[in-house]
Amino acid sequence: MYMKDIKNLIENRRTYYEIDKTSPISDEEIREIVEHSINYVPSAFNSQSSRVVLLFGDQHDKLWEITRETLRKIVPADSFSSTDAKIDGFKKGYGTVLFFEDDAVIEGLQEQFPLYKDVFPLWSLQSSGMLQYTVWVRLEGAGLGASLQHYNPLIDDEVKANWSIPSSWKLLAQMPFGTPTNEPGEKEFAPIKSRFKVFS
Repeated sequence: MYMKDIKNLIENRRTYYEIDKTSPISDEEIREIVEHSINYVPSAFNSQSSRVVLLFGDQHDKLWEITRETLRKIVPADSFSSTDAKIDGFKKGYGTVLFFEDDAVIEGLQEQFPLYKDVFPLWSLQSSGMLQYTVWVRLEGAGLGASLQHYNPLIDDEVKANWSIPSSWKLLAQMPFGTPTNEPGEKEFAPIKSRFKVFS
């Protein structure tokens, strides 16, 4: 397994749509990346409201077949081929990380700290975003390519039923990953002066 320094990890994190069913690291190493990220990504009031499901093998394939068949019901048949191809691309990957937030934790904090009631859901999303990014960067640092998908809430009910997910867990994102089979295009940047200010 190879690792890069944090600057290079951030610079090289990209969206990989072309991946295959291989991995340069073991399932246990992938599990450790996810577990470590869950434990060490910060959360408001140390709420630790993020929840994750990691799918390998047939379980990974099942997720993308659920997604395909869910979309088949709502996408017009004459334009389904592009959707079908996109789902095939995700299914070709080695595994998928499912990111959830536990509404029960958030609601408990809202009751305990009513002054911050309106912002706990926002803070929860911020923590989830940090977790998604950390897992993404670390997977890529280990030689895997990934992308972040959002087929929720369309697939939520079937996902919960198939993997016995607690009803309070809200699905936020899906991250298929595998060994990259092609390089992404050049990343374009808006002028930094329009996005960043410094005062001293």
